[in-house]
Amino acid sequence: MENRPTAYQRPSSDASLRWGILRRSLLPRSSSRTDHGLQESTDNISRKAVSGFNLIYWRALDDHFPETLGYPLKGKDALKPRDICILYKLPVGNIPEISLIQRRGNCIELNDFEVSTRHDVDTTGLVCCWPSEDVLAYFCISHSDVFRSKKVLELGSGYGLAGFSIAACTDASEVVISDGNPEVVDYIQHNISINAGHFGERRVSAMMLHWSQEHPSEILNTFDVIVASDCTFFKEFHESLAWSVISLLKHSEESEAIFLSPKRGDSLEKFLQKIREIGLHYQLIENYDETVWNLHQKFLKGKNNSWPNYDKDHFYPLLVRIKFFPFS
Repeated sequence: MENRPTAYQRPSSDASLRWGILRRSLLPRSSSRTDHGLQESTDNISRKAVSGFNLIYWRALDDHFPETLGYPLKGKDALKPRDICILYKLPVGNIPEISLIQRRGNCIELNDFEVSTRHDVDTTGLVCCWPSEDVLAYFCISHSDVFRSKKVLELGSGYGLAGFSIAACTDASEVVISDGNPEVVDYIQHNISINAGHFGERRVSAMMLHWSQEHPSEILNTFDVIVASDCTFFKEFHESLAWSVISLLKHSEESEAIFLSPKRGDSLEKFLQKIREIGLHYQLIENYDETVWNLHQKFLKGKNNSWPNYDKDHFYPLLVRIKFFPFS
């Protein structure tokens, strides 16, 4: 006889549902009825967005995308079954689509957790392009003047949509796209090779940068602009992230770090406290772009059903501008 849930069954706890998310990631091809029910429940607890703000149009290529993209398709560098190519159409002029190789949805492997433990990093950069990254990329393109002739660093980039957008759409002199997870950095390096023709004379590079480790002396206080999205969630990294900013940002009145981060409970507040403690100055701005703000309001009021589990505390990124000197 088929087992069916009854009104008297105890609802699953948040913890068990999150274990369900992990199970779905490790067994992505499972299609049992149990997993279908589990997916429906975990979708309600997951903080990973299904759609996001969709400020940058994207489409996925099939498994046999053209070799003209430049991706090395032979040997150890061949496109793996776990990977997919996403084309992002950047919303400016005649800029062609940016091609990013990344993991398929929910495709996290056991080896990823071993790498995460060994390097003391998380695996969030492998999961997807998170909503705040989409907003950061759009914001950087819309404020391209900020990057003119500047040396730019993206911290905790994941697949680096913002960094690639700056490299392709602004007049930055140099863009460094960094992450602390070596697997993520491998993806960034491959994607730089694929998109090299879009960068003009700009120098674009990937860097493994762990906030808690000593940074190379040659990059200390050399960056005019630092950008980051949704990097303040884990409180145990707040101090090292704050010190990374003060160590890597050029010590000048014009230099600044631009963070886009949701509140996520008191996580953002705690990070800003660290920023104050080490002597940096910041501005916290809620309404920083008309398009982003209007979408946020529609999601809040349920006028856009593409994001049914929208929660402003976890999804709406606030703009944080950080400087060495007080804002005028």
